[in-house]
Amino acid sequence: MKIDFSSISQKKLKTLSTAADDVLEALRLMGKVQTNTVERVIEHHGTFYEMDHYPPGDVYDEETGSQYYYHSHRPESGEHGHFHTFIRAEAIPENMEPYPYTGEAEQALGEDAICHLIAISMDAQGLPVELFTTNRWVTGETFYSAKDTISLLQKFEIDHVYPCLGTNRWLTGMLRLFLPQIEQLLIERDNKITEHQAQNPDKDVFEDEDLEVTSIINIDIDTQVAAVDAELERRKNT
Repeated sequence: MKIDFSSISQKKLKTLSTAADDVLEALRLMGKVQTNTVERVIEHHGTFYEMDHYPPGDVYDEETGSQYYYHSHRPESGEHGHFHTFIRAEAIPENMEPYPYTGEAEQALGEDAICHLIAISMDAQGLPVELFTTNRWVTGETFYSAKDTISLLQKFEIDHVYPCLGTNRWLTGMLRLFLPQIEQLLIERDNKITEHQAQNPDKDVFEDEDLEVTSIINIDIDTQVAAVDAELERRKNT
């Protein structure tokens, strides 16, 4: 996936630049005490077990309706684990309807609604290596269209110190720094689901465990920051 940074509005590019500063500062501060984003989430909770949520009970900001947890279940990918990020019902506009669904699986609605935004795959050094989206059954989310999910992305903010202010600020910044890629991944997710349903008309596509990851890309923080900085510099000189 190639992003054309020259097509991004100045306002949005500034958002990416500010997020880059937040992400790099969080990493700098954690690096000073030889820790990283993942360590701060899983430490003090004993043995790291596959599929368990870290920290226990997830991380939730009641003022913003934002939530995340870290876990692991994709050993074939080579990752250490990944963050799942969400927006809960209190931050979802009342007039925003879930994606039409006629299947039999239960879906959280109303005050229990929860929208999955993006997953961030991490390596053993606590650095991000991939962004990916998932099918509905993976997280048990309330499935919203790509357009509606994109409208919720910048609502994500964890603005407290549990379990680590650095990790919370880093994760908040990541969803802003990689906003163009996340938007494209969500569009690809919907296209993949539509394609899979057409190929498997007798299946409930949202519950089909043969379809787990619906879109995925490799990422690198330094590369993204350099691209944002280069575009801002280009505009300054034109």
